[in-house]
Amino acid sequence: MFLLLLAIIYLAFIGLGLPASLLGSAWPSMYSQLEVPLAYAGLVSILITIGTVVSSLWADRLGRRFNIAPIITVSMLISAASMFGFATADRFWLLCLYAIPLGLATGVIDASLNNYVALHYSSKAMNWLHCFWAVGASISPYIMGFALTRGTGWSQGYLIVSLLLMGVTVILLASFPLWRKHKAIVANDSSSEITSSLRLLQLIKLPGVKMAMLAFIAYCGLEMTAALWASSYLVSHRNIHPDIAARYGALFFIGVMAGRFFSGFISDRLGDRKIIRLGISIILIGILAVFLPLPVDWMVLGGLIIIGLGCAPIFPALIHATPVNFGKEHSQAVIGVQMASAYTGATFLPPLFGFIAGFTGIAILPIVLLFWAVVMMVAVGRLNRLVDVS
Repeated sequence: MFLLLLAIIYLAFIGLGLPASLLGSAWPSMYSQLEVPLAYAGLVSILITIGTVVSSLWADRLGRRFNIAPIITVSMLISAASMFGFATADRFWLLCLYAIPLGLATGVIDASLNNYVALHYSSKAMNWLHCFWAVGASISPYIMGFALTRGTGWSQGYLIVSLLLMGVTVILLASFPLWRKHKAIVANDSSSEITSSLRLLQLIKLPGVKMAMLAFIAYCGLEMTAALWASSYLVSHRNIHPDIAARYGALFFIGVMAGRFFSGFISDRLGDRKIIRLGISIILIGILAVFLPLPVDWMVLGGLIIIGLGCAPIFPALIHATPVNFGKEHSQAVIGVQMASAYTGATFLPPLFGFIAGFTGIAILPIVLLFWAVVMMVAVGRLNRLVDVS
């Protein structure tokens, strides 16, 4: 029964990942039809992020009032409805309107399921949870490509994703008895269902929370800056052909997905702290390979994959360690704050690098990645010391 419920949670995380990369793959076809500039995709993305940050912080309050099953099911239904809205939108302002509920639903699903798996499942399950998010994010561009090549247009791609999310919603609705049985089984551990009564400012003052927030900002800043700017760095600074650079830039995400799958086999044995240190060490090796003037291009290109492999276990391990670091009673609230920090870093740090690179040149990319890796390493070390003392 535990495994069946976990499979449904994985399916929900695939659904969570489906809208994540859809806008990027559809926008080249969308903006001209909507008669807006190319850069307007950033506005839609920011609105989604704002909604996600807000709802991540509210996930703890929702958890105190409702059971997780209806929370996730309703949020998935809202995501499906938002995708249908995108499919039918013929004005840009409608996209902006539908982006808000999409972001709100995304934050609730993300924070709630991360906390549930952190409380009730192993580190292996957490790694695979985030692996399945990557599966969803990898599928949706192919769905959009299918719709575009058939001549049905980008709206058809959004409609297909909407229908898929409706299917996930139906499965979640049918799974309510499983959630109730699971809750009854774990009822003896009463602390697993307690949620924090602390306000946000009180929560942030808990020992280690600020360092956890900094670690998530640094991690997501590193990951998304590498994902966004690596191909441009390879082409502009290392003189690698754009087609090759684009393929290896995509392999960065393949490295993250594969790394999370294989991390699942060793994470329970190593523990969260050791696997985070291992991941940071691998990232440093990858950054070194990208930075050094190596004589063969494939060595530099391989550095991107190594960075992706190093990134793979860090985010799931940081989430999974939350109940241990801060107590089960605070885990949902702290995970909400951590998810908000993660989305903030992922949204604003990559554009910040682009602004800086406009003055310094893109050659500083490995130095910036190294900076965020060091910040993350220091923050995680400080976090561990603070929670050990407390």
